[in-house]
Amino acid sequence: MLTKAQIDSEKLNPGSPFFKNALAPTRDETKLLSLLDNLGKLPSGFNGELLVPLLAHANPKIRTLAVKNVGKLKNEKFLTELSKFAANESNTFARREAISAIGRMRSQKAIPILTYYLTDTDPKVILQSVRALLYFKENPQVQTALNSLREHPNELIREHLASEIDQKKSGRQTGKKDPHHPASPDALKNVIIHADVQESLKMIPDESIHLTFTSPPYYNARDYTIYQSYEAYLDFLTAVFKETHRITKEGRFFVLNTSPVIVPRISRAHSSKRYAIPYDIHPRLTDTGWEFIDDIVWRKPDYAAKNRNGGFFQHRKPLGYKANSVTESVMVYRKKTDRLIDWNIRQYDDETVDASRVMGDYEKTNLWHINPATDKVHPAVFPPELAARVVQFYSFKGDLIFDPFGGSGTVGYVALTHERYFLLCEKEIEYVERANQVLNVNLFAHTKPRVLSLIELKSELTERN
Repeated sequence: MLTKAQIDSEKLNPGSPFFKNALAPTRDETKLLSLLDNLGKLPSGFNGELLVPLLAHANPKIRTLAVKNVGKLKNEKFLTELSKFAANESNTFARREAISAIGRMRSQKAIPILTYYLTDTDPKVILQSVRALLYFKENPQVQTALNSLREHPNELIREHLASEIDQKKSGRQTGKKDPHHPASPDALKNVIIHADVQESLKMIPDESIHLTFTSPPYYNARDYTIYQSYEAYLDFLTAVFKETHRITKEGRFFVLNTSPVIVPRISRAHSSKRYAIPYDIHPRLTDTGWEFIDDIVWRKPDYAAKNRNGGFFQHRKPLGYKANSVTESVMVYRKKTDRLIDWNIRQYDDETVDASRVMGDYEKTNLWHINPATDKVHPAVFPPELAARVVQFYSFKGDLIFDPFGGSGTVGYVALTHERYFLLCEKEIEYVERANQVLNVNLFAHTKPRVLSLIELKSELTERN
């Protein structure tokens, strides 16, 4: 088998018969694949005609690599050949590579071909054509063709096109640093806002926080407001998480811990009702502008489950089985952006990134075995270990961590112990007092935790602005 060094050496000798023999369609397929995969950058004098017969090879992997290497030459003379190949090719990967090769030519002659493939049945072929045509986005013909895709049924095509158009209109550079990204308002650091969450959110400036981790109040739980209906409950959460989206920095994360709940039956003549909160709130979140990233399952020990098996255990009759629930959902979302995660990381200096690395062993799957926690004041707290994982995985040291339903302050406590700041909202005075007690015994806080009313918060934001 040829080494890459040997191949590179032969590329420097364009008059050599080496490639004529090495790229012969009748050659052993394994050797052909190895050579095509290791050709690397091709010199301007490379004879691309040697690759053309391979476009008709029986092996689709060879056809794909051959068309990829033809594309490296960026030579218009292969435009017709590549166009015919894309039209007749059955392998979807090879077709996409052909469109990519045509796009690399940056040729005005390619515009009609690329425009034609905007109507292809393969969304990835369409996306490849869009990327190629964006090079000519000042061309009126291209603008018309691209605008025709704004209502395309495929969401990936719509989103990609919208992000490119929005970026062009704003003049924003996707790789440019934002010096304000790592920062957050001093007035919000280590604060418990004692007020209704919706009123509190109105006071918080745009793009102030780096991470939200929360577990909302259960539907019609005894210690919270009784909502008029389940739909009203979902509307309330949607409104809160929409505002959370507004105050979240670009590309940062929102992590939601919730689970289906049971509303007890109102009489023996009625059955209890089970509501699938994680599944019902999910489409509302994505419609709001949160991009779904991950679903993590929090697995609690069997002893932590409320027993729903008593009746079935006795009678064992079909249809009567009810599983004991030992899991909760930890849904991970990101504020939608065309920027990659790497962009968010690059907003921080090397010292902060290094200091924030997750060291030692960590959970590599989406099944997290964590024991539940209890609190003498709050009936529904999540364990510090759960919050600690979320804080470490989805934020940097010095970030501002938000919990719109602050409860007894678990998120705040974990934020402080991991050298982050917290911002909590909580309207129930007994929970505020409990959180304040928990947070003020923490020795890691550089900024002393404070409880602020809405009036006090407004005053602080005004003074420090």
